[in-house]
Amino acid sequence: MGSVDGIDCFYVETYLPSTLIPQDVVATGPDDIGMHLLVAPPEGDRVRGLTDRIMAEVIDFCLRPTDHSGRGGHRVIVEPDVRNTGILEKNRAAGFSPVGEVTIMMGEETKQALVSICDREDFEVSELYALVDRDVHVGQAHWGQAHSSQAVDAHPGVGRAHPDGTTPAAYAHLNRDTFAVAQRHLVAKALSEFAHERLIAPVRATCPDAGPDDWELRIDDTGSKNADSSPDAEALTYTFTARVLPLEHWVIDEASIARHRNGIRLELDAQELVVELQDALGIPENLMSTYLEEIASTLASSAFKLVEAVKGYRPDSADLLNAGLQATEAAMTEGHPGFIANNGRIGFSLSDYRKWAPENGCTTRIEWVAATREHSHLSVGVGLDEAAHVDWALSAEERELFDTRIRSAGRKPEDFHLLPVHPWQADHRLAITFAADIARGDLLPRGSGLDEFQPQQSLRTFFNQTRADAPYVKVALAVQNMGFLRGLSPKYMRDTPAINDWIAALIGTDPTFADTGFRVLRERTALGYTGDVYHRTQETNPHRKMLAALWRENPLTGLEPCQKVVTMAALLHRDHRGIAYVSELIRASGHSPQDWVRAYLRAYLHPLVHALLAHDLVFMPHGENLILILDNHVVTGAFMKDIGEEVAVLGHRELPGDVERIRALVPGEEKALSVFTDMFDGVLRHLGGILDSDGVLGAQTFWALVAEVLDRYEAEHPELARGLAGDVDLRAERFAHSCLNRLQLRNTVQMVDIGNQAESLLYAGTMRNPVAR
Repeated sequence: MGSVDGIDCFYVETYLPSTLIPQDVVATGPDDIGMHLLVAPPEGDRVRGLTDRIMAEVIDFCLRPTDHSGRGGHRVIVEPDVRNTGILEKNRAAGFSPVGEVTIMMGEETKQALVSICDREDFEVSELYALVDRDVHVGQAHWGQAHSSQAVDAHPGVGRAHPDGTTPAAYAHLNRDTFAVAQRHLVAKALSEFAHERLIAPVRATCPDAGPDDWELRIDDTGSKNADSSPDAEALTYTFTARVLPLEHWVIDEASIARHRNGIRLELDAQELVVELQDALGIPENLMSTYLEEIASTLASSAFKLVEAVKGYRPDSADLLNAGLQATEAAMTEGHPGFIANNGRIGFSLSDYRKWAPENGCTTRIEWVAATREHSHLSVGVGLDEAAHVDWALSAEERELFDTRIRSAGRKPEDFHLLPVHPWQADHRLAITFAADIARGDLLPRGSGLDEFQPQQSLRTFFNQTRADAPYVKVALAVQNMGFLRGLSPKYMRDTPAINDWIAALIGTDPTFADTGFRVLRERTALGYTGDVYHRTQETNPHRKMLAALWRENPLTGLEPCQKVVTMAALLHRDHRGIAYVSELIRASGHSPQDWVRAYLRAYLHPLVHALLAHDLVFMPHGENLILILDNHVVTGAFMKDIGEEVAVLGHRELPGDVERIRALVPGEEKALSVFTDMFDGVLRHLGGILDSDGVLGAQTFWALVAEVLDRYEAEHPELARGLAGDVDLRAERFAHSCLNRLQLRNTVQMVDIGNQAESLLYAGTMRNPVAR
């Protein structure tokens, strides 16, 4: 029963759509909700717009998470009589899209119904969405806080559209108050990371009442660092409070940041900061606007996530303690902890963002194209053949569906491979970039499949939500994001299963990996199309990387009943209230912070150090590439993924011919950077900062525990303490300071040469090793 102003006046009924709507009209899942709405005739004077208000609240109720007093539906499905033009118009205004007519039995009678579907993205761009009561009071809301030790008071207007009602609902997150919170967070992160990479050099504040943690940064109007400028120079000044932890990690109190020009306080603006620092950052003028656009997109994404969190549509850190892998995956907000412009996604529209950005947690159906065998290549791993691959990649219903669709085009299914395509890629690239291939019949677009997939943090990888044992699928996506166009090379894909099998065999036969619970998720099959004209040009080009896919093992199939898994990126996550997930995990585990961190380092650092020292083998072990295994909130193991593109052998050990391409011979100092840069600086620096800021574990104690892991490894494997060639020293006094943002600032379109990454790196001197002897 529903009431308005305390008067019961409408009735809502939800039901399982499969009980009423035939599956051949719309395939429904457990997260779909059927809905009937009955509004009472009004008493007295007619209230204009009342039904619209009720309709908006009902759809919001159906789609709102259950832990926020909603029904938790992914989609709402309705089946009104086709003659009921009034309700059909209401449905259209609420964002419903018709999928087809069907005859439905109503007792002994029938009705001709128009089945229509609406999900949250459709609803939020609809006419009625603005009528939902979003007047949420915000007390202590703040954003991200990976670099802050205190909460930031949110403005009272966060999460609301402009009061004059002129802002369309789709743009409601782009309001001054919400954006001010997002700006402050990104400015704090930029100051922190730019200082860490020595692009800027804040100095101790000199004002009379300055404390030991007060800093300032002076910038002249040309955008150059200006530490020696005269007192009369017209300069910008940023002041803030910060502590500098090991590895030159700046923990900045976001609330303390102030920006002044000649004594006049200015608003914080991340794009303006980049313009002010252009000379110091070394951004080429021809790429400046592109980088600024990526900053704008990162800010917009932050604002959207903040508004959703304030409205109760996103879980907080406490909620994540009992969340599944995909709920945790979608809850991540920060993106890469080091990169400033980490949500560029140039090519995505607003509606694209709402459909396919991983933080929105929406599911989608992947598009498929049939590629002639003559111009495509399928690689399969050990123990698989093509039939096993097809059984793994597609459901029986999908195989039958696509065979039928291929035959309907007058072709034979056995003449093709079925290649998955990101829906964005299908819409923007398939019929344009590959128009000639479609016209001559080498590519047959066959529409969407039946399984529902959820985008992962890597943007172009999908998790199958329909079949529990189905693999991940990774596809090409011609969207510019964080220094690269996110393509996938058919050339590289040919050897990917063989490389994964070799890595898995090495890991599986070494007892040290088993003792630490370290496993890999194999990329077992790969498929690429090479029949296009772009593969016949003299030089390689991004267009060669637009139609390829690989299938990766699912971690859920290898768990014990008492275990759960989370992305390692979650350890660096703070919710919109500033609460760190890792701090919540430690509290919930009942373990001391020291013992909890020891267990985590045993599962993460220990096996990766062993891979380097015992096998000259390195991975790309950032937060998104590790899936942690938890037992009662304690880390007991890890799955390493993204093997084919991001693994290397750094020594002269013998390799099979189809694995040889991963060899990269480098000196010992560069070998050690796989630990120093990728783990110490890229992950542990941020984790140690969070635990220190939260008062859970001091930074010095944290790094002492890291040193303890290396001591233990040396005690267990004295012959390997300096690697196979004796040239790796993880306890060296200093190491080269390899910088990520410098790479993106130098060339935001392509940060490094994938074929020669070592020579593409940029350094800023050396840093003191926090675990030096």
